[in-house]
Amino acid sequence: MPRFAANLSMMFNEVPFMERFARAAANGFAGVEFLFPYDFEPATIAAELRRHGLEQVLFNLPPGDWAAGERGLAALPGREADFRESVDTAIRYAKALDCPRLHAMAGLLPKAAADDVSRETFNTVAREVYLENLRFAARKLAEHNLTLLIEPINTRDMPGYFLNHQADGHAILKELNEPNVKVQMDFYHTQIMDGDIWQTYQRYRDGVGHIQIAGVPERHEPDSGEVNYPWLFEQLDENGYDGWLGCEYRPRHDTETGLAWYRAWQQR
Repeated sequence: MPRFAANLSMMFNEVPFMERFARAAANGFAGVEFLFPYDFEPATIAAELRRHGLEQVLFNLPPGDWAAGERGLAALPGREADFRESVDTAIRYAKALDCPRLHAMAGLLPKAAADDVSRETFNTVAREVYLENLRFAARKLAEHNLTLLIEPINTRDMPGYFLNHQADGHAILKELNEPNVKVQMDFYHTQIMDGDIWQTYQRYRDGVGHIQIAGVPERHEPDSGEVNYPWLFEQLDENGYDGWLGCEYRPRHDTETGLAWYRAWQQR
């Protein structure tokens, strides 16, 4: 049976962040993920994980100034020093939380360049910076037996994000050729940008390091919309997927009422 991890940045928002670990455990989750832990001391979060018997599955490197609209640093020319500092910070938290995976957000490219040539030139430079930063991060993480993830994100939710398609993510993976770098495959983003989720997963499965789920098109519970999640869960199970499925969705109403889909899977 697939293992589901509650995303505590999006679920159980009815209570303060530090109370969401207890809510996740009470509802049967064995793992959790979230966007960022950096507003809290690592020891404080680690204590909650131990108290409730939870595994920390994933979190992101510091993304820059999130409140100002930044969405990652890895592909931003001129921010290399900030990115390298973010790697050190994330490793410190990962070790404290015993978290095996870290996601490096690529970042937003500037809005329209002066002309097509300058846009193409900037994208080329950004890609070179991205590769250099990811290679640095991968080798630092490897010293601590950690996996680095990159994630294609759809252009509707995050216009201007550097990495959008699974094919592009896996091309980066191939070019890097670092054994501890994988692609995070969020089925929500994949459906919006690429479609054909199962065949896309099958094509790239060896390079997929983590899966996330949400209903399409509204990013609610995975129990309605255009994606047949029960079928996908069965396929993942039958095909030997042994990783986690991160529940990175926005509940329609209160989180626990919306977990009917999950309780049904627990009873299988």
